[in-house]
Amino acid sequence: MSEAGDETLVRACLAGDRRAFEQLLLRYEKPVYNVALRMLRTPEDAQDITQTVFLKAFENLATYDVSHKFYSWIYRIAVNESINALRRKDRQADPLGDHHAAPGPGPATAADTAQTDVRIQSAIAALSTEYRTVIVLKYFVECSYAEISEILEIEEKTVKSRLFTARQRLKDLLAAQGVV
Repeated sequence: MSEAGDETLVRACLAGDRRAFEQLLLRYEKPVYNVALRMLRTPEDAQDITQTVFLKAFENLATYDVSHKFYSWIYRIAVNESINALRRKDRQADPLGDHHAAPGPGPATAADTAQTDVRIQSAIAALSTEYRTVIVLKYFVECSYAEISEILEIEEKTVKSRLFTARQRLKDLLAAQGVV
């Protein structure tokens, strides 16, 4: 059954075959975790969201429309749950509390790839949720514009517009840190 398509696995699961859902979980657990990790930045939060996503997917599998791709449906749940977690965090803590301005890099720091990666991740985290989401889906999950459009339930031209703005804001944030 591991080679079965998503639609076949969903139908089997709805017919009572729990192994079918296990196959979907095995297929999508890592990608869902990666989306949550990119959105939330902590492994613990990403693990919690991943569990929540699969629980909600299982509970709502009967509402899945097989005319759409399963990964779009499950990614949408992951994005929504990640956004909800970010909103809960924003209400509980100072949104700037974890983001201290880093000093400008010297020549040795600029060469340090690990430090640059940290700054890029920090800049992505500083973007608003709508811009962070499209950046994560496009560059980390490698979704096409059409796929992002389907996942976020927005028009493709809106995806392109958000990506353009997100890249501009990211560039400005990285320039302020001396990365670009």
